Amino acid sequence: MSTLFDAHANTYDSWYDTPLGAFVDAAETRCAFDLFDLPKGAEVLDLGCGSGNFTLKLLEAGYRVTGVDLSEEMLKIARGKLARKQVEATLVQGDVYRLPFEDDSFDGVFSMAAFEFIADTPRALGELFRVLKPGGLLMVGTIHLDSAWGRLYTSEAYEGSVFDGIPFKTLEEMAAFYPDRLQASRECLFLPPDIEEEKISLEEDARHQADGKRGGFICLKWIKS
Repeated sequence: MSTLFDAHANTYDSWYDTPLGAFVDAAETRCAFDLFDLPKGAEVLDLGCGSGNFTLKLLEAGYRVTGVDLSEEMLKIARGKLARKQVEATLVQGDVYRLPFEDDSFDGVFSMAAFEFIADTPRALGELFRVLKPGGLLMVGTIHLDSAWGRLYTSEAYEGSVFDGIPFKTLEEMAAFYPDRLQASRECLFLPPDIEEEKISLEEDARHQADGKRGGFICLKWIKS
Protein backbone atom coordinates (compact mmCIF):
# COMPACT_ATOMS: atom_id res chain seq x y z
CA MET A 1 0.00 0.00 0.00
CA SER A 2 1.51 3.31 -1.06
CA THR A 3 1.13 6.12 1.49
CA LEU A 4 1.83 9.83 1.75
CA PHE A 5 5.10 9.25 3.58
CA ASP A 6 6.62 6.48 1.45
CA ALA A 7 8.34 8.95 -0.87
CA HIS A 8 9.70 10.96 2.08
CA ALA A 9 10.90 8.10 4.27
CA ASN A 10 14.59 8.42 3.47
CA THR A 11 14.73 12.16 4.15
CA TYR A 12 12.16 12.49 6.93
CA ASP A 13 14.70 12.53 9.79
CA SER A 14 17.14 14.98 8.21
CA TRP A 15 15.39 18.06 9.62
CA TYR A 16 16.02 16.82 13.17
CA ASP A 17 19.76 17.11 12.51
CA THR A 18 19.43 20.90 12.22
CA PRO A 19 19.69 23.15 15.33
CA LEU A 20 16.01 24.09 15.17
CA GLY A 21 14.93 20.53 14.45
CA ALA A 22 16.91 19.23 17.42
CA PHE A 23 15.36 21.88 19.68
CA VAL A 24 11.86 21.04 18.46
CA ASP A 25 12.41 17.33 19.04
CA ALA A 26 13.69 17.95 22.58
CA ALA A 27 10.79 20.28 23.43
CA GLU A 28 8.16 17.88 22.12
CA THR A 29 9.80 14.93 23.88
CA ARG A 30 9.78 16.70 27.25
CA CYS A 31 6.14 17.69 26.83
CA ALA A 32 5.05 14.17 25.88
CA PHE A 33 6.96 12.25 28.54
CA ASP A 34 5.87 14.65 31.28
CA LEU A 35 2.36 13.34 30.66
CA PHE A 36 3.18 9.74 29.76
CA ASP A 37 3.95 8.54 33.27
CA LEU A 38 3.38 4.80 33.09
CA PRO A 39 5.68 2.52 35.11
CA LYS A 40 8.56 0.74 33.43
CA GLY A 41 7.64 -2.55 31.83
CA ALA A 42 4.25 -1.32 30.61
CA GLU A 43 3.00 -2.54 27.25
CA VAL A 44 2.85 0.51 24.98
CA LEU A 45 1.51 1.06 21.48
CA ASP A 46 3.43 3.69 19.49
CA LEU A 47 0.72 4.82 17.10
CA GLY A 48 2.08 6.36 13.92
CA CYS A 49 5.60 5.31 14.85
CA GLY A 50 7.01 6.40 11.49
CA SER A 51 10.79 6.15 11.34
CA GLY A 52 11.02 4.98 14.94
CA ASN A 53 12.17 8.18 16.62
CA PHE A 54 9.85 7.78 19.59
CA THR A 55 9.87 4.00 19.46
CA LEU A 56 13.51 4.20 20.53
CA LYS A 57 12.73 6.76 23.23
CA LEU A 58 9.95 4.59 24.63
CA LEU A 59 12.31 1.61 24.72
CA GLU A 60 14.92 3.73 26.50
CA ALA A 61 12.27 4.67 29.06
CA GLY A 62 11.83 0.98 29.86
CA TYR A 63 8.61 0.17 28.04
CA ARG A 64 7.75 -2.86 25.93
CA VAL A 65 6.80 -1.33 22.61
CA THR A 66 4.66 -2.21 19.63
CA GLY A 67 4.86 0.32 16.82
CA VAL A 68 2.27 0.64 14.09
CA ASP A 69 2.36 2.83 10.99
CA LEU A 70 0.60 2.94 7.65
CA SER A 71 3.83 3.47 5.69
CA GLU A 72 5.90 0.34 5.10
CA GLU A 73 8.80 2.50 3.88
CA MET A 74 8.88 4.37 7.19
CA LEU A 75 8.75 1.06 9.03
CA LYS A 76 11.80 -0.12 7.08
CA ILE A 77 13.71 2.91 8.38
CA ALA A 78 12.52 2.17 11.92
CA ARG A 79 13.60 -1.48 11.70
CA GLY A 80 17.05 -0.37 10.59
CA LYS A 81 17.36 1.94 13.59
CA LEU A 82 16.34 -0.81 15.99
CA ALA A 83 18.87 -3.19 14.45
CA ARG A 84 21.69 -0.66 14.72
CA LYS A 85 20.83 0.01 18.37
CA GLN A 86 20.44 -3.74 18.99
CA VAL A 87 17.07 -3.29 20.65
CA GLU A 88 13.75 -4.95 19.94
CA ALA A 89 10.19 -3.78 19.36
CA THR A 90 7.30 -5.21 17.37
CA LEU A 91 6.66 -3.10 14.27
CA VAL A 92 3.60 -3.71 12.13
CA GLN A 93 1.85 -1.99 9.28
CA GLY A 94 -1.65 -0.94 10.23
CA ASP A 95 -4.45 1.59 9.91
CA VAL A 96 -5.49 3.66 12.95
CA TYR A 97 -9.13 3.11 12.03
CA ARG A 98 -8.73 -0.72 12.01
CA LEU A 99 -5.87 -1.62 14.33
CA PRO A 100 -4.76 -5.27 14.16
CA PHE A 101 -4.97 -5.80 17.94
CA GLU A 102 -7.45 -7.30 20.37
CA ASP A 103 -9.49 -5.22 22.78
CA ASP A 104 -7.70 -4.21 26.01
CA SER A 105 -4.22 -5.04 24.66
CA PHE A 106 -2.06 -2.15 25.92
CA ASP A 107 -1.32 -0.30 29.14
CA GLY A 108 -0.67 2.85 27.17
CA VAL A 109 -0.94 4.39 23.73
CA PHE A 110 1.60 7.02 22.70
CA SER A 111 1.10 8.98 19.48
CA MET A 112 3.35 11.78 18.26
CA ALA A 113 2.82 13.83 15.09
CA ALA A 114 0.23 11.45 13.65
CA PHE A 115 -3.11 13.12 14.41
CA GLU A 116 -2.25 15.98 12.05
CA PHE A 117 -2.94 13.49 9.27
CA ILE A 118 -6.06 11.88 10.76
CA ALA A 119 -9.31 13.24 9.34
CA ASP A 120 -11.78 11.35 11.54
CA THR A 121 -10.48 12.14 15.01
CA PRO A 122 -13.41 10.63 17.00
CA ARG A 123 -13.13 7.34 15.10
CA ALA A 124 -9.37 7.17 15.62
CA LEU A 125 -9.59 7.98 19.34
CA GLY A 126 -12.34 5.39 19.74
CA GLU A 127 -10.12 2.73 18.17
CA LEU A 128 -7.22 3.68 20.46
CA PHE A 129 -9.45 3.44 23.51
CA ARG A 130 -10.61 0.03 22.27
CA VAL A 131 -7.10 -1.42 22.37
CA LEU A 132 -6.31 0.22 25.73
CA LYS A 133 -6.81 -1.73 28.93
CA PRO A 134 -9.21 -0.24 31.49
CA GLY A 135 -7.28 2.44 33.35
CA GLY A 136 -4.85 2.73 30.44
CA LEU A 137 -3.23 5.99 29.40
CA LEU A 138 -3.56 7.64 25.99
CA MET A 139 -1.15 10.47 25.11
CA VAL A 140 -1.50 12.34 21.83
CA GLY A 141 0.98 14.97 20.64
CA THR A 142 0.22 16.99 17.53
CA ILE A 143 1.07 20.25 15.79
CA HIS A 144 -1.09 23.10 17.07
CA LEU A 145 -3.13 24.82 14.39
CA ASP A 146 -3.53 27.98 16.48
CA SER A 147 0.18 28.84 16.51
CA ALA A 148 2.92 30.28 14.34
CA TRP A 149 3.87 26.73 13.35
CA GLY A 150 0.31 25.86 12.40
CA ARG A 151 0.00 29.01 10.32
CA LEU A 152 3.26 28.20 8.55
CA TYR A 153 2.25 24.65 7.66
CA THR A 154 -1.11 25.82 6.31
CA SER A 155 0.41 28.63 4.24
CA GLU A 156 1.07 28.70 0.51
CA ALA A 157 4.72 27.92 1.21
CA TYR A 158 3.76 24.35 2.07
CA GLU A 159 1.51 23.67 -0.90
CA GLY A 160 2.56 20.38 -2.43
CA SER A 161 4.29 19.20 0.74
CA VAL A 162 3.19 16.40 3.08
CA PHE A 163 1.38 19.09 5.09
CA ASP A 164 -0.71 20.37 2.18
CA GLY A 165 -4.38 20.16 3.09
CA ILE A 166 -4.01 18.00 6.19
CA PRO A 167 -6.50 18.44 9.07
CA PHE A 168 -4.54 20.28 11.77
CA LYS A 169 -6.33 20.75 15.09
CA THR A 170 -6.32 23.32 17.88
CA LEU A 171 -5.82 22.45 21.52
CA GLU A 172 -9.43 23.38 22.20
CA GLU A 173 -10.69 21.08 19.44
CA MET A 174 -8.67 18.12 20.71
CA ALA A 175 -9.64 18.73 24.35
CA ALA A 176 -13.32 18.58 23.39
CA PHE A 177 -13.01 14.86 22.64
CA TYR A 178 -13.76 12.57 25.61
CA PRO A 179 -13.66 15.47 28.11
CA ASP A 180 -14.68 13.13 30.94
CA ARG A 181 -11.49 11.12 30.35
CA LEU A 182 -9.14 14.03 29.71
CA GLN A 183 -6.61 14.39 32.52
CA ALA A 184 -4.22 17.07 31.27
CA SER A 185 -3.17 19.10 28.25
CA ARG A 186 -0.05 21.14 27.57
CA GLU A 187 1.51 23.38 24.97
CA CYS A 188 5.20 23.54 24.10
CA LEU A 189 7.48 24.98 21.41
CA PHE A 190 6.82 28.69 21.74
CA LEU A 191 9.70 29.69 19.47
CA PRO A 192 8.49 30.75 16.01
CA PRO A 193 9.61 28.68 13.01
CA ASP A 194 11.53 31.66 11.56
CA ILE A 195 13.68 32.12 14.69
CA GLU A 196 17.29 33.03 13.96
CA GLU A 197 19.60 30.10 14.68
CA GLU A 198 21.69 31.99 17.24
CA LYS A 199 18.54 32.76 19.27
CA ILE A 200 17.41 29.15 19.66
CA SER A 201 17.39 28.50 23.40
CA LEU A 202 15.19 27.53 26.33
CA GLU A 203 15.38 31.11 27.58
CA GLU A 204 14.11 32.51 24.29
CA ASP A 205 11.38 29.87 24.21
CA ALA A 206 10.29 30.90 27.71
CA ARG A 207 10.28 34.56 26.69
CA HIS A 208 7.90 33.87 23.81
CA GLN A 209 5.65 31.91 26.16
CA ALA A 210 5.63 34.79 28.64
CA ASP A 211 4.66 37.12 25.78
CA GLY A 212 1.48 35.11 25.34
CA LYS A 213 2.43 33.16 22.22
CA ARG A 214 0.66 29.84 21.66
CA GLY A 215 2.73 26.68 21.62
CA GLY A 216 3.42 25.13 18.25
CA PHE A 217 2.87 21.63 19.62
CA ILE A 218 0.26 20.25 22.02
CA CYS A 219 0.10 17.11 24.14
CA LEU A 220 -3.04 15.68 25.76
CA LYS A 221 -3.51 12.85 28.22
CA TRP A 222 -6.65 10.73 28.61
CA ILE A 223 -7.34 7.78 30.93
CA LYS A 224 -9.65 4.97 29.82
CA SER A 225 -12.39 4.49 32.39
